[in-house]
Amino acid sequence: MAVGIFDSGLGGLTVLDAVAARLPDVPLVYLGDSAHAPYGVRTPDDIYNLTTAATQRLFDAGCDLVILACNTASAAALRRMQEAWVPQGKRVLGVFVPLIEALTERQWGDNSPPREVAVKHVALFATPATVSSRAFQRELAFRAIGVDVEAQACGGVVDAIEDGDMILAEALVRSHVDALRRKMPTPDAAVLGCTHYPLMEKVFQDALGPEVKVFSQANLVAESLADYLTRRPEMIGAGRDSAFLTTGDPARVSARATQFLRRQITFTAA
Repeated sequence: MAVGIFDSGLGGLTVLDAVAARLPDVPLVYLGDSAHAPYGVRTPDDIYNLTTAATQRLFDAGCDLVILACNTASAAALRRMQEAWVPQGKRVLGVFVPLIEALTERQWGDNSPPREVAVKHVALFATPATVSSRAFQRELAFRAIGVDVEAQACGGVVDAIEDGDMILAEALVRSHVDALRRKMPTPDAAVLGCTHYPLMEKVFQDALGPEVKVFSQANLVAESLADYLTRRPEMIGAGRDSAFLTTGDPARVSARATQFLRRQITFTAA
């Protein structure tokens, strides 16, 4: 019954926690590619090769459905994977679409033409690779018109979070928000386009101000996955055990993950 969740490191644990709360009876196999994190500064080909290797490992673990909880992988690799790599009977989904559906107030499967929506000015905070891919803008254009997106590449934030240096992470977030504000002084909404960023959501909200609605992915992805599995129950794989896998040092990653989620997490080698 297992579903796979992949991230370049620890950020996808925010999605795993939300999915586990929403679908407590579904075993989840999490794979963090900590040996190669962060992905946000890598080339598209590098991201694709690493993501397909990790996804195959999750297929081998009994997962027929894998969620790319890494925005960088979703932006740089997902479309290419779906078009030319995903084996028959398997499915790989990303994290952008649930976010954009919430932002544009569109229901899943609404394939009507793009239309004007309530938000007009959106700030996107993401990794350099996600920003350069323009995947968010591309997916948004399928659903909405007249939305101005200003993207801010948040260099260093993922590294600081992975290292457990939340003081540095907060300083970097505030610096990136200031940089975004110089380009877009009054956004209607802000999108946290990296699954590490929910850990800093309060800092983003404080820096942006209460008038800006902040969209964070974890709960949106969990709700979208629950809806998807209701419609496609056959995509729940044969695996029956939950697991945490890492390409990095299991002891170090376990310690960071335990700090990350504030509960004991034990990783084993992928």
